[in-house]
Amino acid sequence: MTVPRMRSASSGVWIASFLAVCLVPLVSRNTYTLDVLTSAFLYALLALGLNIVVGFAGLLHLGYAAFFAIGAYTYALLNLHAGISFWIGLLPAAVVAGISGVLLGIPAMRVRGDYLAIVTLGFGEIVRIAFTNLEAWTGGPNGLLGIAHPTLWIPGVGRYDFGVSSAPYYYVAVVLTGIVTVVCLRMSTSRVGRAWAAIREDELAAACSGIDTGQLKLLAQGCGAAIAGIAGAVFAAKQGTITPDSFDFILSVMVLAMVVLGGLGSVPGAIVGALVLGTLPELLRGVAQYRMLLFGVVLIVMMRLRPQGLLGTVQIRQELRPQRTPRHVTTPA
Repeated sequence: MTVPRMRSASSGVWIASFLAVCLVPLVSRNTYTLDVLTSAFLYALLALGLNIVVGFAGLLHLGYAAFFAIGAYTYALLNLHAGISFWIGLLPAAVVAGISGVLLGIPAMRVRGDYLAIVTLGFGEIVRIAFTNLEAWTGGPNGLLGIAHPTLWIPGVGRYDFGVSSAPYYYVAVVLTGIVTVVCLRMSTSRVGRAWAAIREDELAAACSGIDTGQLKLLAQGCGAAIAGIAGAVFAAKQGTITPDSFDFILSVMVLAMVVLGGLGSVPGAIVGALVLGTLPELLRGVAQYRMLLFGVVLIVMMRLRPQGLLGTVQIRQELRPQRTPRHVTTPA
């Protein structure tokens, strides 16, 4: 099969999957189901953004929830104090979160590996504590209330308020996930994506080959943070209220687990991992006492049987494959 045919087949799978997902509200009008799926697709947005940082560029990040919070609070403050609508507020939420990612990346460029993880972990906690203590701006532990829900002008119908309905937010999350997916797929095969892969595999070799590793790592941090900011704005608009407790360290670990489960560097893997871990706790709600235990067991078994993730790339499979010790070969005297 030629490359154009493979690309067309892959595009057909993506389009069919997108259309099938869009038909879910028409098949099932259960509000609870749509709420769970909406949250799962918001997780997919976060996983796609973190996959750029961890999967594409190989930068371990343990404070990703901070950018989610920055996007949510940016839209909430603009809406409450300036009357900015949701559709306009998406842009500043992404920009502010993206700039925050770049600003974090500047001092963190000097450290790598475990030290980078510690720096990002500290950043995530600093942001959460700052939002808790800046009571005059953020409402402190009580958070911000009365955030306006999105509205949409429909020809022939007029102004439509999303309110607390589940279906509109589901479609917003699905469409945004689709757009970000296309961007990530294009980036992964672009010149920048190949440079990120080179940095992930061997940063020193990439630098020696002429790649500006510093600028590209900042770009990865900014792009990943901007996507989290968009997800934060959707979350704030859907909930109508946000508190600092919604953006704790557990959320960062959960999103990282989604990326690892799906397969580092795999765009479809990030989505599948988010959908699995986003819905699995709800599917196990019938055994509430053992839900988290079963949740952990599933992750352990998955990492034991398929450490490269559900849709891990070929490179990751090769890296995780045990090295065989060559047998000693004796030569005749």
